[in-house]
Amino acid sequence: MSSEGAPGSGPVLSRRLGLFDATLVVVGGIVGAGIFLNPSVVARQMASPAWILAAWAAGGLVALMGAWIYAELGSERPEAGGQYVYFREAYHPAVAFLYGWGLLWVVQSGGMAAVAVTFAMYARGLMGWGLDDRFVAVAALLGLTGINCLGVRAGATTQSGLTVLKALAIAGLIVAGLFGSVSAVPEGTSAPGAIVPQGSISLLLGALVPVLFAYGGWQTAGFLAGEVRDAARTLPRALVLGITGVITLYLATNLACLRALGPEALAATQTPASDVMRRTLGEPGARWIAVGILVSTLGFLSQGMLTAPRVYFAMARDRLFFPWLARVHPQSRVPVPAIVLQGVVASVIACTGRYETILNYVVSVDFVFFGLAGVCVFLFRRRPGSHAGFRVPGHPWTTLAFTAICWLVVADLVRRHPRDSLIGLGILAAGLPAYWFWRPRCMSPAGVTGSRRGADAVG
Repeated sequence: MSSEGAPGSGPVLSRRLGLFDATLVVVGGIVGAGIFLNPSVVARQMASPAWILAAWAAGGLVALMGAWIYAELGSERPEAGGQYVYFREAYHPAVAFLYGWGLLWVVQSGGMAAVAVTFAMYARGLMGWGLDDRFVAVAALLGLTGINCLGVRAGATTQSGLTVLKALAIAGLIVAGLFGSVSAVPEGTSAPGAIVPQGSISLLLGALVPVLFAYGGWQTAGFLAGEVRDAARTLPRALVLGITGVITLYLATNLACLRALGPEALAATQTPASDVMRRTLGEPGARWIAVGILVSTLGFLSQGMLTAPRVYFAMARDRLFFPWLARVHPQSRVPVPAIVLQGVVASVIACTGRYETILNYVVSVDFVFFGLAGVCVFLFRRRPGSHAGFRVPGHPWTTLAFTAICWLVVADLVRRHPRDSLIGLGILAAGLPAYWFWRPRCMSPAGVTGSRRGADAVG
């Protein structure tokens, strides 16, 4: 069965993905390097195991509410492009364009660049080679770009395999931390001043930034809606199954870290996963988990390369971006130019940015749009003919809570990291003149097609 293509083009996207593939895309979009690194970041802000686990549980609840929202939106608008389509139909093409612009230049490319740098650091430590981290990061990104250009099945198969392998690596970490024999805590593992004396709502909000970064990514499954069989039913099921599984993995991982290291040692380390394995299984365990982290980061990068280019494809199809990005390769049936663009931009950011800076400006922009997605549910439900097969449980309260939390996180980031946050928001604002450049093409008769005609007419 075929899906959407560019107006007047020959080849179109093909629906080849089922529930298993879609669920692994959800899991793969969430589980990257964050769960191996961020437990120590959270522990440095929270005082006790109870507060640490509370932060991860709260983040999981926010992610689950977000998954419910995106499940309803995906059921209502099962088209390639995900959030881009929701914003285009609910608000205006300008909002949709700004989302795609932010995705390319900040959110997706920045997140992939941060994870690629993490992959390079672990690869250097494991292999002992003298290659520059930037070279390794770019090689990984461009290699996955090539694989995804071969077709959605090649990309999805690579993604599914890596997701299964990294789930096994996390399971190994959990088993070792919860049930392994723990060696004595080395002296000097405490981190004076790193742990606050008690928890608070303000500190919990601050700790949610790395937690929500680790949980982020469920929304990218919607980008592939044009290549999922029976997307209106399959995507909601995949979202709920995927995020529920990830919450279970993340809470168990933090329990394992706390049992093996304790809150003070967890706060002091920069490599919590490696320390857990070293203290339970020795150096062989530390090397084994390093391989698992490499697989996990590759899986995240593969998922990003598989999903995000469909947004740029949808933008070009709407005549809001370079028209060559709407081309679908006649043999592989994937948007090869859009995939290559994603790989190149992520590679450039990987050569210029640092993990911490990228983390702050990615989250600040990403959560602006998460909040807007929550509002989309209210807008779509008010329209006659709303036919979403999945409905958000607890709406409107859960939807309102998710939206408010997202924008509170943005406000808190701007307060605590104004420079990094304003970098991301400034890049986003630069999309406004770009939209006015592309708008005449969008408003031309050839650019207003199908269900987009009404949305374009708003402006």
